Amino acid sequence: MTRRHQQIAEALRREITDGRLPVGSALPSETELAATHGVSRGTVRQALAALLAEGLIGSRQGARHLVLSTAPSQSFTELRSFAQWARAGGHTPGGQVLESDRGTADREEAALLQLAPGAEVLRVLRLRTLDGEPVLLERTVYAGWIAEAVEELPAACESVTQALLDSCGLVFAHGEHHLDALAAGTADARELRVRRGSPLLRVRRTTTTAEGRPVETSDDRYRPGAVVFTVRNSTQANPLARTQAD
Repeated sequence: MTRRHQQIAEALRREITDGRLPVGSALPSETELAATHGVSRGTVRQALAALLAEGLIGSRQGARHLVLSTAPSQSFTELRSFAQWARAGGHTPGGQVLESDRGTADREEAALLQLAPGAEVLRVLRLRTLDGEPVLLERTVYAGWIAEAVEELPAACESVTQALLDSCGLVFAHGEHHLDALAAGTADARELRVRRGSPLLRVRRTTTTAEGRPVETSDDRYRPGAVVFTVRNSTQANPLARTQAD
């Protein structure tokens, strides 16, 4: 069933794409939108977060949201979700949890997730496949407050992003990504079916809600030749696009 914030986001999206809310115009305030749709401001914020992620609108401290574009760029959700990206490219995604256990955050994890040192976290090792071939190994650390919802997901869940949106209305709105390369260790080589020492593309990411609350931090390692990341810069947006390697 479609949630209210999704319905509101779609209504605003239509107003933007058909020109009723042109580029440069301001959206109604959160209070006005809440009254119009008969919902809470929290529900409105979830809807606006989806449009922010798509690059359709922008925000400034203390000001109304402005329309930046009438055509969605690659959304953050698509970049964040391997499964959604794969399906958009006509491929079949797969996923399998290899390990999952609760523990206490170390100093780096606590800092990234804005937790007290020693706070409870959930660590998940997940293998992603593309058309049946292993391409990505994710080592994700979830903040304790979302751990139970993650644990309830099927081990073969294709899209954690979509599943958490459907189950508890969680929207991944912001993220920071660091890309580098490293040599495959024993576990990486075994799961990705490459030689030990093979070069892997690593993406370290931390994602937050629209309110800036950290949800997870992850170390993602891609098999050589699996994907290519492309950065396109502009004055309005700086989307990072992921494409399949040739």
